[in-house]
Amino acid sequence: MPHDHLRVLAHPLRLRILSLLTGTALSAAEAARELGETQANVSYHVRRLHDAGLLEVAEEVHIRGGRAKRYRHQPDSGRRLTSRSPGEEKLLTKAIANELLRRASARAADRRASLTDAELWVDPELWARLLEKATALSEELHAAAQPPRTPGTVRVSASVALFELESPDSDAVS
Repeated sequence: MPHDHLRVLAHPLRLRILSLLTGTALSAAEAARELGETQANVSYHVRRLHDAGLLEVAEEVHIRGGRAKRYRHQPDSGRRLTSRSPGEEKLLTKAIANELLRRASARAADRRASLTDAELWVDPELWARLLEKATALSEELHAAAQPPRTPGTVRVSASVALFELESPDSDAVS
């Protein structure tokens, strides 16, 4: 895998593909139809995600005399992305922020939601417990993901970004 491990995620369509393929295995053509994108564009991004180890081939199917690979995203595959260069982190954060803006424009205004933004100082033990809870929540959401438009499901958005900030210099605190 090249040095820019996180860079592969720093494209809004790739984030959408990963989200879509968490709940089901789809071919690039099927994913393109679901996302309203061209097959060529989605195929390119699926290849990049597969090459980075973020998508696996779930099955090969016969379609109109040919063969198509159906891909699936295993959310824990992201743990293999170990590079944390500041430039890559910034690109990924920007892509996630843009994706959140796109999703927010599709928000069902009459439905319950939770939105929190905070920069706080908390006890380290509390912080550790909350990180564990957030990780468990993310894992539960990913495990429960269903194919698009499955009867009895609702389409939701979940973006969780919890991280410890660098402490300011003690000289700056009065």
